[in-house]
Amino acid sequence: MSFAKSVVAILLCCMIALPGFAQTPESTGRDHGVFSWLTNNYTPHPISKVSFEDSPRIDKLMLAGNIYLSLRDAIALALENNLDMEYARYNPKLSEANLKRVSAGALLRNVSNTISSGPSSATLGVLGGASTGSGGLGGSSGGSGQGGVLSGLQVQLQGTAVPNLDPVFFIGGQFIHSTQIQTATNISGINGVFSQYGSSNYGIQQGTMTGTSVTLSMSNTLHFTQNSPFNDFSPFSQASLSLSVQQNLLQGFRKSVNNRYIRVAKNSLRISDLTFKNQVMATVVGVVNLYWDLVSDVESLKVKQLTLDLNTRQYNDNKRKADLGAIAPIDIIQAEAEMKASQQDVTTAQSQVLNQETILKAYITRSGLDNLAIVEAHVIPTDHFDVPAQETVRPIQDLFTEALANRPDVEQSQIGLENTRVTTLGVRDAMLPQLTAFAATSNTGLAGQVNQIPVPVTVNGVTSSFTRTAADVNPYFLGGYGTVLGQLFGRNFPNYSAGISLTVTLKNRSAQADYITDQLNYRQQQIQDHQLHNSIKQNVINARTSLAQARAAYETAVEARKLQEQVLAGTRRKYELGTTTILDVVISQRDTTGRELSEVDSRNQYIHARTNLENVLGTVLKDYDVNIDDAKSGTVGRPPDLIPAVAPAGAAPAVPATSVGRKQ
Repeated sequence: MSFAKSVVAILLCCMIALPGFAQTPESTGRDHGVFSWLTNNYTPHPISKVSFEDSPRIDKLMLAGNIYLSLRDAIALALENNLDMEYARYNPKLSEANLKRVSAGALLRNVSNTISSGPSSATLGVLGGASTGSGGLGGSSGGSGQGGVLSGLQVQLQGTAVPNLDPVFFIGGQFIHSTQIQTATNISGINGVFSQYGSSNYGIQQGTMTGTSVTLSMSNTLHFTQNSPFNDFSPFSQASLSLSVQQNLLQGFRKSVNNRYIRVAKNSLRISDLTFKNQVMATVVGVVNLYWDLVSDVESLKVKQLTLDLNTRQYNDNKRKADLGAIAPIDIIQAEAEMKASQQDVTTAQSQVLNQETILKAYITRSGLDNLAIVEAHVIPTDHFDVPAQETVRPIQDLFTEALANRPDVEQSQIGLENTRVTTLGVRDAMLPQLTAFAATSNTGLAGQVNQIPVPVTVNGVTSSFTRTAADVNPYFLGGYGTVLGQLFGRNFPNYSAGISLTVTLKNRSAQADYITDQLNYRQQQIQDHQLHNSIKQNVINARTSLAQARAAYETAVEARKLQEQVLAGTRRKYELGTTTILDVVISQRDTTGRELSEVDSRNQYIHARTNLENVLGTVLKDYDVNIDDAKSGTVGRPPDLIPAVAPAGAAPAVPATSVGRKQ
């Protein structure tokens, strides 16, 4: 083989070994320049920064210091701005990075699969606190079945080791100068042997799914120079090109064992998608509850404000009648005391509304509380809830089926079981002995120049010297590095080796214990999965019962309020005729206010019960017409609802509030 062909062959081997030829997935932000195939794998690709700017939707809903908010827009704002949602959007990306990592044969990293259920509503003038949980859907981690955390990595000490699947190119070089003192100078003729040379080695190594490891390498000794007169060649160069293959025949042999973490990572990517869906559902439920609680608080404020107006009018009427001498002065005091109590109730209700507005605004914005306009704006709900005339009666078995089909945590649990089965393959495989077959072949070459150092020769006690010429050495080895390459690729000096290696762990108790542990863990997961199914069915029954109870309570409250209004009207009529006292009117008015507040509260409890049933059934996204793709992108495609025509300050909107923003 000619020198030119040898050089081309070496260059092609090096180019194949370069990272640019490795099969790695493309990532965002990669360079597409001339040398991108070489640099992209070794340069960082920054992730875009988090934006804490609110979506423009909220600005479109503001008018005259008020935020006119429908339930649909509240949900849209939560999908666009809620920080729990933004946090959850990174989990699928983390799982994608994890998949890329294990595709190279590296360890799995943990990806959180918990969700946040958001804040609770304000109670008694106190802001609701944030809580982290499953939002009623159970944030199952659905992990790989391998417990423990070590620096963010899932501990994978049990089972057969996964081979490195990324090709590895290695190269090294050094310069060496050494001196060896000679003790028999009568033989060598010199006090010390000085050696000087450069060496280099490079190659590529690749592992495969079948447990095969292939290494192609080349080592070189370049321009080896020595002051010894006994070497025929100085300087000289030599090289060795070797190919070795190692194959597992028992432990670590199957593809299903070596790709188990890739399969787990793909399953975990699905788990992250389900976790995100779970977070979307929890966020929608959270904003729905906050919205209707605000509506309920506003309605309660209206009831208390109306009571204050009636008590104020009663006080003014009594004062006028007392001035005319028609009633006793004590009636004025009684009416005034009732009016002051109503004022206190209104003040407390106003604080409740303001606190609830703050919680809702914080939930549907990213940095809204840094914006003074949003902080000072009042939230005006534009939706009202109409309790249906009757409930749709569905067989409980149909509800069970729907819940088990729609709930993300059900599929998460099944994937978790599958991941445990997959990872157990590696633990079971580790019980086998290590039987490895290996084979290697190498070629060597050497070439140099004639050593010009005179050679001492002793004949009959007389020492003389002579200088070598080309005729005194083997001409086959005369030449430069090109001659070395010619010998390598001409396979002039081949070497071969092959063999097997067997390692057997006597008793094998550790592997047996690991396999038993994994089987027991799998049985526990099966129990947890069955518990999940039982819990879902129990929650469905309880949610349906709660809805029925809430509806009965609401209907009772409506009838009680109507009857109490009739009682109040009769009591007022009697008072005007002088047949009853102001105390009877006050008591009747208090009872009427209580009935009205009870109706508001029972309607709110009905809404919560209905939302809880939707949540338990896993139909939240369908019921509220939420597009999961919009949630992933953080941009809801539909435009905001129109702001109702606003009357002068203090007046009610000219356009009636729309019905509940829920897909019927």
